[in-house]
Amino acid sequence: MDKTEQSIPVIAVTAALGAVLLLVFLVFNAFKTKPDGKKGKQVQEVEDEGNGHVSKQNDSKKGGMKKGNQKTSKKVAAFTPFTHPWLAGTLKGHAGRVLSFDFSMNGKYFVSTSDDRVILLWSVKEFCQKDHKYIRANVTYDSVNQVAFSPDSKALVGSLASENGIRVFRMAKREDGSSNMGITEAQTFPVKHNAEIIAMRIAANGRFLITGSADTTINLWTPKGDHLAKINTNQMQNSCCRLSPCGRFVGSSGFTPDVKVWEVCFDKGDNFKEVMRAFELKGHKAGVNSFDFNNDSTRMASVSKDGTWKLWNTDVNYQMGQDPKLLFTGNLTLANPHHIALSPDGRAAAIASDTNIALWNGTASSPDAVFENVFPEEISCLSFDTLNRYVVASGGRHIQIIHNVTGYKANIEEFEAKLKEAKTASLEERLKKQIAEKRDALNEIFSKVNGDAKSN
Repeated sequence: MDKTEQSIPVIAVTAALGAVLLLVFLVFNAFKTKPDGKKGKQVQEVEDEGNGHVSKQNDSKKGGMKKGNQKTSKKVAAFTPFTHPWLAGTLKGHAGRVLSFDFSMNGKYFVSTSDDRVILLWSVKEFCQKDHKYIRANVTYDSVNQVAFSPDSKALVGSLASENGIRVFRMAKREDGSSNMGITEAQTFPVKHNAEIIAMRIAANGRFLITGSADTTINLWTPKGDHLAKINTNQMQNSCCRLSPCGRFVGSSGFTPDVKVWEVCFDKGDNFKEVMRAFELKGHKAGVNSFDFNNDSTRMASVSKDGTWKLWNTDVNYQMGQDPKLLFTGNLTLANPHHIALSPDGRAAAIASDTNIALWNGTASSPDAVFENVFPEEISCLSFDTLNRYVVASGGRHIQIIHNVTGYKANIEEFEAKLKEAKTASLEERLKKQIAEKRDALNEIFSKVNGDAKSN
């Protein structure tokens, strides 16, 4: 065999090996660089999904709706700001979720707290203005989850979310001589609660204050921080604790379908004597989520997990064994009713269910108004102002101020009913004047555009 014949197998093997290497190179390069290939596209989508978008190169090749637009359509729709003819304004200033608020007894000031560790003080007379100014105070190393004005409106008392203690804040004019108020920390009470404080209020007479926690405990204190008494509600847990505006009663509700009420007793020398069981509200079929007193404690309202709310006549001689009288039961169409507020005169009730509010005119068979999606989050606080002009609610970072139109209507209806039975000219004249004043107030509400509200 000559040399030429011996070299042929070598050349064949070399050519075959070269062809294999070339094929491997071409396959590898095709999978690496081809943008429209199936495998390359899958890898690209996984990477871009992790970044929250898909590359524009792949979207343009498809010729259809972009992947980015598809993902956006799946997101929850943005919250639409609440608007209504009855809306007086929206208070914006907190960077965190509003936890609590309160009105001063003189009706001039409004205070709010949130989990952003600040206290904001507002002027009530500016509620209907477009812009709302406030005074800001920082809370040291904690946030205030419950807040209340002192009766003289010169101090605030707040419960601390992390510490579970009570702190007093003084309100005074600034030392720089300006007319603005300043808020400073003044005193801290000893810690007595083991669970989260869910309620705190100061008696109108200034004799004491209460703090209620999420377990079964309600504590009574002097304004100086001395502990007076401890109440065990025996309700497994407290869902709501309240002090009546008149400063006479303390109530609690929880797992059981009733509301327990105690009387706080003092002697003639204003010395604390005892806490005595007064009466109970019985009639719900499930646990009571919330309840409230009117100004003089002659009326109470309660709302339950059973989907009803009840109005009670509590102007009874409970010392002689008389029980509160049920005046009305309203059936709720909104789920999860977790807050109820009774107007100072007891003629209107506001009920919060998730992000919605229903207003009831006394014992009417259905709500006078229902406001849906008032907030993007569940309502945290609900109340009437001390002068019965507004319904105030918080949810998320904002506070909505709603004109108490239902209350005005209830006043007019009551005055008109009394006018028909008036037996003296002086009484008739007084009632006509009161009716005219309430109608003028309603006309003023609907003739203006206040804040974000729109008139009819």
